[in-house]
Amino acid sequence: MLGGLVRLAGGGGGARKYQRIAAYVVCVQDERLLLVRTGPSVAADAARWTLPGGGLDHGEQPEAGAVREVEEETGLDVEITGLLGVDSIREFWADRNTDFHGLRIVYSGHVVGGELRSEVGGTTDLAAWIPLTDVVDLYRLSLVDIALGFIRTGTAGGVRGA
Repeated sequence: MLGGLVRLAGGGGGARKYQRIAAYVVCVQDERLLLVRTGPSVAADAARWTLPGGGLDHGEQPEAGAVREVEEETGLDVEITGLLGVDSIREFWADRNTDFHGLRIVYSGHVVGGELRSEVGGTTDLAAWIPLTDVVDLYRLSLVDIALGFIRTGTAGGVRGA
């Protein structure tokens, strides 16, 4: 267990079940990756870098949710160019007695407008273009590596399970 987090291989017993469906976009431009940093509302002890994106609203199409989230978190307008993959993650949050299941839809995309800015009052506090060679040195969420793995291994459109 790390900070109230336990990876699950099976069930969460009598824990509260929580499922979240989210969509993210991988934008690479001039050998730089667009990333956002989680803010204090997500992890007060340690901000981490991740892909722009987030939870879908009820009834929202995944592509539309991904585009909306990128604009909210970065100020940039993006166009989706393809599905890279779907990641399924399951964790037990001991401090909340919660069995969490996340489905993360990862798209490729490119910027078509807007101006880079950081989100104010949201779940992220910084948006930046990070050189691809520097990503390995960042304190980041596993989603970044998973998405880059979809690109490297050519598993676009694939499904990765927990």
